[in-house]
Amino acid sequence: MTTRESGGGAPQKMHLDDLDERILWELGRDADITNAALAERLHVSPSTTLARVKALRAAGVLGTAHADVDYGALGLPLQAIVAVKLRAQARASIRSYADKIIRLPNVLNIYFLGGQTDFLVHVVATSPSQLRDFVALRLSVDPAVASTETQIVFDWVRSLDHRTRASGFDEMRDPIT
Repeated sequence: MTTRESGGGAPQKMHLDDLDERILWELGRDADITNAALAERLHVSPSTTLARVKALRAAGVLGTAHADVDYGALGLPLQAIVAVKLRAQARASIRSYADKIIRLPNVLNIYFLGGQTDFLVHVVATSPSQLRDFVALRLSVDPAVASTETQIVFDWVRSLDHRTRASGFDEMRDPIT
């Protein structure tokens, strides 16, 4: 049973069966797959996959597909992860801080964490000096921030690769042995 919040704030419950999980798995492998090709791959009718995908989206289990953008080709070759620790007095405003930071133009993602670091902020920049200015003038200057630590991203491995090593979500849920 999966519970997600809908746009109106009311939780929706949806039981995911094997077909739902297979649809999510295939869309995770290729978000551009046509409904007809998805139905053929899963050996069900196109109307079945269309209805299931709509239901998964309505329940908040399936979000939108995102393009894999080459930021370097756009003049933003530098990526970094900035660890942000908030002051103890700012802990009550964690959500508003995240809402404010995600709106900054260089921010790609924000991860809210448990532990000593409150957030990891994934950013892009044109150069080391632009990154320095972003951290110093946009992140560190905020009165809610106690400290920041910036890590440069040299390269990364795409997360979609796990779908070639596992056969489905059940294999991912299996105990680690």
